[in-house]
Amino acid sequence: MATGAAYFFGPGERPAASENTTTAAAPTAACKADGRYPKRELRGVWIATTMNIDWPSKAGLKPDRQRAEYVKILDSAAKRNLNAVFVQVRPASDALYKSSLEPWSQYLTGTAGKDPGWDPLPFLIDEAHKRGMEFHAWFNPYRASYGDSTAKLPAGHPARQHPDWAVKYGGRLYYNPGLPAVRDHVTKVITDVVNRYDVDGVHFDDYFYPYPVAGQTFDDKAAFAKYGKGKKLAGWRRDNVNKLVAQVDTAVHAAKGYVKFGISPFGIWRNKSNDPSGSDTSGMSAYDSIYADAREWIKSGTVDYVLPQLYWPRGFKAADYGTLVRWWADEVEDSDVQLYIGQALYRVGTKDDKAWTKPGELAAHVSLDREREQVDGDVYFSAKQLLTNPLGAMDRLAKTHYSRPALLPLMKDRGGQAPAAPAPVVPAGAMAVGPRMSWKPSAGARAYAVYQVPKSGKDCHTTDARNLVAVVTDPSFAAKSEGTYLITSLDRLDHESKPVRVKVDAV
Repeated sequence: MATGAAYFFGPGERPAASENTTTAAAPTAACKADGRYPKRELRGVWIATTMNIDWPSKAGLKPDRQRAEYVKILDSAAKRNLNAVFVQVRPASDALYKSSLEPWSQYLTGTAGKDPGWDPLPFLIDEAHKRGMEFHAWFNPYRASYGDSTAKLPAGHPARQHPDWAVKYGGRLYYNPGLPAVRDHVTKVITDVVNRYDVDGVHFDDYFYPYPVAGQTFDDKAAFAKYGKGKKLAGWRRDNVNKLVAQVDTAVHAAKGYVKFGISPFGIWRNKSNDPSGSDTSGMSAYDSIYADAREWIKSGTVDYVLPQLYWPRGFKAADYGTLVRWWADEVEDSDVQLYIGQALYRVGTKDDKAWTKPGELAAHVSLDREREQVDGDVYFSAKQLLTNPLGAMDRLAKTHYSRPALLPLMKDRGGQAPAAPAPVVPAGAMAVGPRMSWKPSAGARAYAVYQVPKSGKDCHTTDARNLVAVVTDPSFAAKSEGTYLITSLDRLDHESKPVRVKVDAV
């Protein structure tokens, strides 16, 4: 870049006219929001560690290789203007972090309980934060082991220490959701992570009671006899899950009020054939099959967001994508619960349905989502396909829908407030050499948004993201072209300050 000059001046201020500066254009009419560039939208990707689906690519890699693989995933996400990662830190009562409560995960070293020689979680979080991304720690609450023998578990494993907590089912071990001790343990594990690590969110996926296995029965008779209190079995099981959700919600927010708690349920709550208020679908029902009552979580406010896994294409007879988006949007309307949609990136390019052979199917899903004001974003499963980019679908989506960055949706119940506006390192109106703008860090700011005002002078930064060129975590930015820029401070929940104006000449 050629040597240029950057001039800083505060909100509402203008530098004195000189041979090197020009007066900014007068304000014009209010901007009409451009739906192509939403100001706020969550754009996330799931990073699955179980069975080494996404990261690490295989067990036993050296720490440097593990770090390099993770950075590659985040760089791929950042390139497409994603702003959140959902990283699985507890696949099956194990830990991808240093824990006194559960053993090290086998997916790090290949041996359950073996110390990998480093604690990955601070690195995973820091790398996400460096790129302006939220980090959601993803836990599986009830899966205890992929095998069904407690004797083969590490000595300190909770299911080995408390075999009465575990139920054998489908060749695996599950914690019994009907036991208060199980709920307390799961809550303790999650609270431990929230207290010790700088996570932005706690996340559950769709696994609660296990998915049905033909010819097998989940043996919780003793717990039901002790705690059922006259309820029907199905209702008691749903109540057990609801109790855990409420308990975790309370514990997370008591530990750190700004940490979000959300769940990614199976995409069908109930079918209309089972319940008139259900969706016009005919697939498996989460309410009836795995005792997950997402409607109750929304109604009671025990989650901050729901992220239903709508892993079917448009026009799919049993579970049409558009039908389900409308149903979930209606469910969260007039609530404080945010709605994001789980997208089946892993199915793109497969023969599961003809629609998945079309490179524009995912982009069409996001277009449908944006037609519903209740939908606040999308999350993609999973990171492996983010890298392989089947049919070029993610590149297409980035070009058509994510060509600009976006701030995260505000969540008023989690608190936070806008930091002070950035202050230039040089006095207002003084010259800085080169096109790089720099400013003093604002107290409480975790990132900064940089907008470029168009030549017309029309400032639309409060309306949409058409002029948002970057979200940076360092208090500096290298302009690629001359003009007027606006810089705002963002707290960890993306509350935004008033802007400071910067004039860059001769880039």
